[in-house]
Amino acid sequence: MNEKTYRRQFFNFFDWCQLSKYFLKKSLNHERTIIAVIDCSFLRKSGKKTEGKGYFYNGVAGRAEQGLEIYVISLVEVETHISYSLTVQLDEFASDHRTTEKTPSCYSKNKLKKRCKKQVSETSMPEITRVDDYAKHLKNTRSLLPDSVRYLVADGYYCRAKFWDAVRESDLNLISKLRVDANLNYLYAGEKNKFGAPRKYDGKVDCNNLNNLTFIKKLKPGVKLYSLVVGSCSLKCKIRLACISELQTNGQTKNVLLFSTDINLPAEQILEYYQARFQIEFMFRDAKQFTGLSDCQSLNSQRLDFHFNASLIA
Repeated sequence: MNEKTYRRQFFNFFDWCQLSKYFLKKSLNHERTIIAVIDCSFLRKSGKKTEGKGYFYNGVAGRAEQGLEIYVISLVEVETHISYSLTVQLDEFASDHRTTEKTPSCYSKNKLKKRCKKQVSETSMPEITRVDDYAKHLKNTRSLLPDSVRYLVADGYYCRAKFWDAVRESDLNLISKLRVDANLNYLYAGEKNKFGAPRKYDGKVDCNNLNNLTFIKKLKPGVKLYSLVVGSCSLKCKIRLACISELQTNGQTKNVLLFSTDINLPAEQILEYYQARFQIEFMFRDAKQFTGLSDCQSLNSQRLDFHFNASLIA
């Protein structure tokens, strides 16, 4: 067989989801803790007519660049720290909706904003965001997840109300990361009023003041773990907050806020599950280095999808 044989085969339908499900059924040890992880990966791609090509954030370069982006849902065994690819999908929502014409350098920022708003309003683009596509991908993948999976772990980008609604409809709990200035409220634990609606909250959470949080344990010298059940204004639900406070060399304190929508999950497990999320990055690295994830030269999205699935499953 030569290259043309494989190229033609990339147009044939193959049920990658069933292959992944069969493979994972043989490979996973269901006596261990299994979590689902979702994340994106940037792929460099040349060619002006490549389907799905646009501006996406490249974590290596630290900026948005032209290329392709795929988002993957994988399963991770927490005890063994091994990640297995389940489904992969090409992201066709480019981060910019700008036209290809050049913009004069004499335009001010306000003129550019008005011009972009006018171009978006003139085009009949559907009001579907990238988060909506992530949510749809999750709903389509839910039937493939093992029954023992209860948590979906994602980075801070997925901490949005639309995505949380999809996670809740899928009967899963979300573990993610919050901004330091996240809008959180303390839960009211005082006496209830006889008249009117019961009071829910008792002031805003100041992440720089950890006196109201419960100290859990000392992770290592200079790093402490705090926890508390608070109310999230963006997600509109109660969450279990896990705050990692680290003392810097300059004397200042750096706080990292993790959370789980399962308020009964201990803060130590929230930290453990979120750290296990990083195993999907090693899967991306191995696929790029050893199974040619970023080597496909096709311009067609169907062929690219076939190649991405084959590479990550391998």
